[in-house]
Amino acid sequence: MNKLLNIANGVPRQFVRDYAFKSDLKIKWVRPEKISCIRPEKSGDLAKLPALSANELLPGYKDSKELESADETVLSLFKLSNNPNHLTTRYYRDQMIKEVQRHAQDYGSMEAKLAKMTASIRRYQEHMEAHPRDKMIKVRLKELIDKRKKFLKYLRRWDYPRFEWILEKLDLVYKPPPAHFHWITRKESLQKLTDIYCEKIKEERLEAYHKELQAQQIPYLEDAIKKMVFVRQEQIDCDVPVTVTEQQIENARQELAQLKQLREAEAAATRKQSDETFH
Repeated sequence: MNKLLNIANGVPRQFVRDYAFKSDLKIKWVRPEKISCIRPEKSGDLAKLPALSANELLPGYKDSKELESADETVLSLFKLSNNPNHLTTRYYRDQMIKEVQRHAQDYGSMEAKLAKMTASIRRYQEHMEAHPRDKMIKVRLKELIDKRKKFLKYLRRWDYPRFEWILEKLDLVYKPPPAHFHWITRKESLQKLTDIYCEKIKEERLEAYHKELQAQQIPYLEDAIKKMVFVRQEQIDCDVPVTVTEQQIENARQELAQLKQLREAEAAATRKQSDETFH
């Protein structure tokens, strides 16, 4: 045992897993929430079914003259809200088919089939929100969504103008399957977050260094003007060729004045913005 410890102390990197240590970077990755395939966000349904009117009668009794003078108790028996759910589903299905059918007896065209499936899908989605553990309805809903996607794929291939029209009428969004499925992994996500974090630090430090250099501009120009005046005067006194001209000094003074004016304008704008934010 002691021999193994001596070897480990002599060659520590062979026994210490540095790559498994936690990083000191303040980066936290949270796995994105998985959206169920039966949710409207995945199925492509942009709208829900309209609210059912409390006085809506069964489709076969809307024009009944006897119900116009019937008692309220009798009338409630023929209201759609007091009858089984499959009748409400049939009502929504018929209403949606009427919006896209080619004629009054059209129930077999591609548009009518898509409208029928869309009404059933949205009814099933409402049911799943109230009863999320209903496995049988969940399976039916998944199969119906896949079938509608297949029909939309065919319609898109055959007749694109009609495909766009049906999407607009039914408030749908077509989401084709991806060409390549890409898994979301913790390692790759942390690499991207680390790159973003490092780039942010780089930009912050460059911005801080830029501000530091800007703060040194005015003192630098003032010192440069003093030195240029001193050098020019010394060259004149020593009777040597003058290398610093008055034009150069004047240009530096103009640049200094413009820089001071610019700094004052920036400070005034900052004060005004802070006052507006405060008030």
